[in-house]
Amino acid sequence: MESPRESFFLLGPRGTGKSVWLAHTYSGAVRIDLLLPEEERRYRAAPERLREILPSAGGVVVLDEIQRVPELLPVVHSLIEEKGNAIQFIMTGSSARKLRREVGNLLGGRALLRMMSPFFAAELGAAFQLEWALKVGMLPMVLQAADPCEKVLNYVGVYLREEVIAEGLVRQVGDFSRFLEVCSFSHGNLLNGTEIAREAQVKRATVDNYLQILEDLLIAFRLPVFTRRVQRALVGHPKFYYFDTGVFRSLRPKGPIDREAELEGPALEGLVAQHLRAWVQAQREPHQFCFWRTRSQLEVDFIVYGPRGFWAIEVKRGKEVHSTDLKGLHSFGKEFPEATLLFLYLGKDKRKIDRVTCMPVAEFLVNLRPDQSF
Repeated sequence: MESPRESFFLLGPRGTGKSVWLAHTYSGAVRIDLLLPEEERRYRAAPERLREILPSAGGVVVLDEIQRVPELLPVVHSLIEEKGNAIQFIMTGSSARKLRREVGNLLGGRALLRMMSPFFAAELGAAFQLEWALKVGMLPMVLQAADPCEKVLNYVGVYLREEVIAEGLVRQVGDFSRFLEVCSFSHGNLLNGTEIAREAQVKRATVDNYLQILEDLLIAFRLPVFTRRVQRALVGHPKFYYFDTGVFRSLRPKGPIDREAELEGPALEGLVAQHLRAWVQAQREPHQFCFWRTRSQLEVDFIVYGPRGFWAIEVKRGKEVHSTDLKGLHSFGKEFPEATLLFLYLGKDKRKIDRVTCMPVAEFLVNLRPDQSF
């Protein structure tokens, strides 16, 4: 990731490597770790104490997990106004829930926003293995663990203990845990809050609140419908994804009647989704990340639209390309001749069928880099 010179927020889920990257990139910075209870108590009691530790000759101050003490943000805002770029503040967070208003204030001033996602396949290079990524995901915390399978299973439990329960975000932890499981069946599918409420045995309004918590904690996201230059009737519901395919796999219930093959399609689609979303978030200029589905069931899994290009991408886990697989892309291409059409699959050959470029998923992922178009 590029290192800004101005003050900035670095947001991302737990385990994406924010602290490790900062320790390597800003080794001489003053660091306040707000996950430490004594540090949290100290700055909650008197946020103005931040002024006492500022480097006299200028430098970098890292405030790790700033959402723990959001009272520090007005002090940071004031110091940025006073000192300009003489001191660079870097504020990390794994939850946007308590930061929303103050982040907006600071972004309106001088602080930038950067997001840190799980690994890109390109960052792993030759070490990237598609089958392994589909099983345990791409979180640095997981991939570097002695037992990645166990680590990813425990990952959501850490969030429940340290974010959801500790911060009192929900009243009934059992209801929320059941909701997490139910949502695993929506991964890669249209999000229907009424159906989720029925399956999770909670109120419809509770589902809306829980979904907002997932997005605030950065562990799930909703994908909107692409609606530019609409010529057909489109579906109204967004699609839902957990931010990492390993997290999705860990939450999906398993038992005698649950077939592994049922997980492979959503896992593969989710792996591509998290890469595309990370690419979009890394761009300097805003890009749209959407999907396209008509009420007559024509669909394209992903649409990326912005200054760097316009792509329509379909993902299938088959090893062959069938004409029916390309139906949605062809329909989209007729409405949007400006779009580049891509079909990603588990086969080994790269070829072009009419306007559609068909390529192996692994080849696409290992060549996807934030500083390049695809």
